[in-house]
Amino acid sequence: MLTFAEAARRPEREVGAETHRLAAAGVEGMLVPASFEERFYRNVNLPEQLGRLFAGVNPYRVDEDAIEGLCTQAQSLVRGSVLLDDAVQLFYRALGNAGLSQGEMHARRPSTMHAEHALRVIPPGTAALHALKRLWAHDWAFEHVLARLDDTGSVGLEARPTLLLAGPAGAPDSAKAAALGVQTALVSPLGLVGLP
Repeated sequence: MLTFAEAARRPEREVGAETHRLAAAGVEGMLVPASFEERFYRNVNLPEQLGRLFAGVNPYRVDEDAIEGLCTQAQSLVRGSVLLDDAVQLFYRALGNAGLSQGEMHARRPSTMHAEHALRVIPPGTAALHALKRLWAHDWAFEHVLARLDDTGSVGLEARPTLLLAGPAGAPDSAKAAALGVQTALVSPLGLVGLP
């Protein structure tokens, strides 16, 4: 787990270009590296379970009704799987160190708009952990699975980093974007929270 300032010292391909932009703009938050999600998937055997779930899917002859039901099951599988205790403790410590273990927060993938919220995080940060897992499960939403089938012929996906920020998710603010010279700036009541 890294603060945005720490993550900005890593390559963009590892932490996402938006993470570098947020750090340069002085936005505070925490980056959950892709390796953390990857370990979660591997430790609870999710690749094999998801592979079995989608084994009957023919990417060249998609039955959207069947896939929609499988996506619902896949999301439940991801949300219902538990992280190992060591990973949970690591997450809680990092959350506390980043100042995100109390109050409202949201989780979002770099360079995306969709966010999952935790309205009332209290130590150690279980609500934040649930928001993180809901975001990971969102990768198995019907439209995302269908897009992967169209783009790659597979439902598989690569782990990606996750951004955790204080407060609610921001809304596009054209004035802030113009002032920063960027296409999109997300602003919440707490200030700048996104530069996707």
